[in-house]
Amino acid sequence: MARYHEPVCRLCRREGMKLFLKGERCFKEKCAVERRSYAPGQHGKRRNKMQPYGLQLREKQKVRRVYGVLEKQFRRYFAEAARQKGVTGDNLLRLLELRLDNVVYSLGFASSRAQARQLVRHGHVRVNGRRVDVPSFQVRPGMEVALKEQMRNNVFVVDALDTAQGRGVPAWLELDAEGFRGKVLAEPKREDIRLPIQEQLIVELYSR
Repeated sequence: MARYHEPVCRLCRREGMKLFLKGERCFKEKCAVERRSYAPGQHGKRRNKMQPYGLQLREKQKVRRVYGVLEKQFRRYFAEAARQKGVTGDNLLRLLELRLDNVVYSLGFASSRAQARQLVRHGHVRVNGRRVDVPSFQVRPGMEVALKEQMRNNVFVVDALDTAQGRGVPAWLELDAEGFRGKVLAEPKREDIRLPIQEQLIVELYSR
């Protein structure tokens, strides 16, 4: 399976903002964006005025990196969003939010989406009582997502859950912290997605 294997802090620096790809490290003084708030590379300190295409491209790259999706898969998500009724940008974000790895992260069982993806791939997540090891699995309203019992004492899971309870769980999810389970109450609305995303730029990019 194709993956990005380079340092993820470079991605945050390239986008000029925290994408919260490394969990707790993003909240500490060691965060790369805090220490070096310019793009990586030899010419990272240059401040070139960006053209409309560049703005659209950077927005698409930012969303891809936040959700950990590669280009080919992202194009499939966009094609599916364009086929659905409603606003294409909203549909795209809804499809990404309903990925199983993102739901596991949003419930607080992992400190980052990458860690959530690992939990899913290793078979530690149950959907309606059945093992699902596909991070891109689309969760639907009414489904219950839980961790298997052996993982409930895992120090990383416990720490992540404590942190998540402080930041809160999205309104479209319901968390039972004691039972290490959560339920999808409804599909996420645009106002439920807290990320600073301008999805219209992505629609304009793929409409060129």
